[in-house]
Amino acid sequence: MRRGEIYRTREKVPERGYKPGFYVIISRDFVAENEDISTVVCAPVYGEILGLRSEVAVGADEGLPRDCAIRCDFITLMFKGRLTHFTGSLSLAKREEMNRALRYALDL
Repeated sequence: MRRGEIYRTREKVPERGYKPGFYVIISRDFVAENEDISTVVCAPVYGEILGLRSEVAVGADEGLPRDCAIRCDFITLMFKGRLTHFTGSLSLAKREEMNRALRYALDL
């Protein structure tokens, strides 16, 4: 796992209405790649784009089935084992957008 990669859960996630969901890894690579650390910080991907400054629009270029948005207001801690299906990765430009959205969402 690496920062900026997108995974889908196989398991149903209570916060997602008991459905599987897509998540982007936002933990730094040291944490994401370290096998001794069982969790990573992620941002969920939602099918609706609201146009918020705390969102990043993503879609087919990132390996997703349709246009959607990373919601940086709802970052969460996930067990790496729940992120089972690699979908794609953010480009450098999209990672920079995600960094801006995270700074805005966290008021940094």
